[in-house]
Amino acid sequence: MHQLPSHRQSPWHAGEKQLQEKVGVAERMEVLGQKVIRDYMPDQHREFYRQLPFMIAAAVDGAGQPWATLIEGEQGFVTSPDPRQLSFDLSAMALDPLDPASSGLGAGEAIGLLGIELHTRRRNRINGHIRQASAHGLEIAVEHSFGNCPQYIQLRQYCRVHERGGERLDATELDARTRAMVEGADTFFVASYIEHEDGRRSVDVSHRGGRAGFVRVEGNRLTIPDYAGNLHFNTLGNLSVNPRAGLLFFDFTSGDVLQLGGRAEIILESPLINAFEGAERLWTLDVEQVVLRPSATSLRWAFEEYAPTSLMTGTWAETEARLRERERRNTWQRWRVQSLQQESSDIRSFVLTPETGAAPSFAAGQHLPIRVTTAAGETLLRTYSLSSAPSDGQLRISVRAQGVVSRHLHQQVQVGDVLEVRPPLGSFTLDSDSNRPLVLIGAGVGITPLLSMLREQVALGQGRRMHFFQGARTLADLPFQAELRELVQRAGGLLQVHRALSAAEQGAVLGRDYEQQGRIDLAQIKAALPFDDYDFYLCGPAAFTQAIYDGLRDLNVADTRIHAEAFGPSTLRRRTDGQTTGFVQPPAASDPVPVHFSASSKEARWSPDSGSLLELAESRGLTPEFSCRGGSCGTCRTRLVSGQVHYPNPPAEVPEDGSVLICCAVPAQSEHGVQPLVLEL
Repeated sequence: MHQLPSHRQSPWHAGEKQLQEKVGVAERMEVLGQKVIRDYMPDQHREFYRQLPFMIAAAVDGAGQPWATLIEGEQGFVTSPDPRQLSFDLSAMALDPLDPASSGLGAGEAIGLLGIELHTRRRNRINGHIRQASAHGLEIAVEHSFGNCPQYIQLRQYCRVHERGGERLDATELDARTRAMVEGADTFFVASYIEHEDGRRSVDVSHRGGRAGFVRVEGNRLTIPDYAGNLHFNTLGNLSVNPRAGLLFFDFTSGDVLQLGGRAEIILESPLINAFEGAERLWTLDVEQVVLRPSATSLRWAFEEYAPTSLMTGTWAETEARLRERERRNTWQRWRVQSLQQESSDIRSFVLTPETGAAPSFAAGQHLPIRVTTAAGETLLRTYSLSSAPSDGQLRISVRAQGVVSRHLHQQVQVGDVLEVRPPLGSFTLDSDSNRPLVLIGAGVGITPLLSMLREQVALGQGRRMHFFQGARTLADLPFQAELRELVQRAGGLLQVHRALSAAEQGAVLGRDYEQQGRIDLAQIKAALPFDDYDFYLCGPAAFTQAIYDGLRDLNVADTRIHAEAFGPSTLRRRTDGQTTGFVQPPAASDPVPVHFSASSKEARWSPDSGSLLELAESRGLTPEFSCRGGSCGTCRTRLVSGQVHYPNPPAEVPEDGSVLICCAVPAQSEHGVQPLVLEL
């Protein structure tokens, strides 16, 4: 813990300062610490301690191991004769001789105290030393006093029972009983301490809370997320200097007390931090001593509700499921071609099924990453929109013969062949909460995700009116005609199909084979649509999609009602309605920025004319996976080790913190000058 605060001396020791500097709050905490850390107790704290039925204490035994424990008594057993002294009356409820912390509760020893009221979520802390100790009481000299916020304290009501005491059980490893107690906990307390250069000792005890399951047990190692807090870093600061820690768990129903002693390690960088909801860092405890004292406390607590801050955090079960899903999505699977269907002169459908396991679920409008090895031995990756609906029970992609990979699929792949596939991705999906009439506008092969949406809406039969605009050059280029006729029949008058041909062949009959001449444009859409409030979904070449979007915005159609996915290397340039979009990013860097590719140990220097981070990586001989180069497919998602990025054209779905879509990102401007960017490539 810290030294006595004054305007001349820092209230923080080196371990606390190091972590405060790591998160960029050292200067602010230096000023704040002088104000909030006192060498006396305010009257409000003294009155608070007097009404408590228990306090949490921390002390260090003769072997240098800190222990956290509970000292209890009837209301009023804690008093404060003056602002620098706290007294415990133990005559009615003596300390448990089986408590491993008892040996450290002697005169002259350092002590840490936490007053916590679970039924009001109030808590305050004290650090000091024991002036006098006997079987009847403790006299504590206060050295540091400060308040704590109510974050992560679960609301509980307490009562007392007469049943207390049981045989102490000692071990060096967790067994099934103690493991279950830790894994099911939503609250525990942690004791830590440091040795000062002058030989003095400062001991601290603090509260930790989260949803049940926030402590992971792997053998004799516990892993614990550290959430946003008061930025004092008292506990972790101590552990960074002295890794010895003592943990205290309660079974709130039975009164069992579990005390663990061991060595801690702080983890500041790990993929687990990003995966665990709410975690800002992690720390572990390698358990060396286990003390279980059955019914050691006469207090029993009834759970009422989680703290709101606890509900915003995760559990290890959720984290591990998220990591498994992430690993599954990053693993190439073998899928077999079940059937083929020529849809138009240049579009062919492939129905695919996994060789093992069930096909993954997906949302209408998503796309499928596919990896192929060409006849030239080149391995290439592309994504193709699913043209089947989730309700169809099969996965189908419909591919236009353009480009190396698409032509390989058309010319080389037959029924029974195997493709390498990842699970479906993408955020270009239907808004399931909207009941507005649906307008789907696609050009060329851009109708494939829209067809998936249309099939799903017809299958759901929710009574939603639908308009489907389809454009192509000739009738031979117009795919899915038989399928669309079937959908019109199944929709029972709710679906209208509008087909436009820009160069109709001589045999194509207007009014029978297509409804409009020329390319799809806003004038044709306005002529075909009755006045209403619609949800628009656009997909096609970038110029086409941008033109339709701009036209709709000029008609005052809200930006939030226009959903779009553009093919090609550019993303849609949106014009918002002056509302906050929820995505705030730093500006793009205007000066050169060093970029480090950590996995390959390569470096590069980005400048404003270098293009995207993907292009920079390619210039250094790296071959990151990508497909769309526009931020829509998510294939190029890369771990951001450190630094910040800017998206000149923000993607439809910004990746989670700690990840970056390198195909459409550049380094961001830093407030602290040029800051290197580190990518895991």
